[in-house]
Amino acid sequence: MLDKDGYRPNVGIILLNSRNEVFWGKRVKQHSWQFPQGGIKYGESPEQAMFRELWEEVGLKSEHVRIVGRTREWLRYEVPEQWIRRELRGNYRGQKQIWFLLRLLGRDCDVCLRATTHPEFDAWRWHEYWVPLETVIEFKRDVYQQALLELSRFVFKPGRPHAKAMHPRPGAHLETGVPAAAVVSVPEPPTEAA
Repeated sequence: MLDKDGYRPNVGIILLNSRNEVFWGKRVKQHSWQFPQGGIKYGESPEQAMFRELWEEVGLKSEHVRIVGRTREWLRYEVPEQWIRRELRGNYRGQKQIWFLLRLLGRDCDVCLRATTHPEFDAWRWHEYWVPLETVIEFKRDVYQQALLELSRFVFKPGRPHAKAMHPRPGAHLETGVPAAAVVSVPEPPTEAA
């Protein structure tokens, strides 16, 4: 489902714990980290899509979270030509997203990356709110920054500086910006013998 400008409607999720750290997921069999996100299906509202994606990607239900805020407008990014599937080339330009800020009401053990048969992530961790943008694929960085900045008003007290440097902390893993000891990996499910 594309809009008239070639953007696919999508939702992004910034999930906070009680320490205002954000859920950071490692994509299956890749060295890239991101927030949960996914497309809005025909007939779904952005909120309905957000709860579906939250379940599919993180294994959390609506009772595990509280909606804190959302972006006022659609945030857009264009996908480079080499990342676009052949059958979509010509019409598809990228994604337009409504971002939701959620507060986890449940526990860390409620997170289940294998809630569905097609997991999005194979590891996750909590990260300080200002995630290192250089660990995000380049064409999504501006949207991540826009979403984090807009939604930071729900996280930080007035008068407290919001705009911290968005780069890895000292001692963070070079490739991901994430200390290796803080990553929760999910083992591959056993395969059946033929």
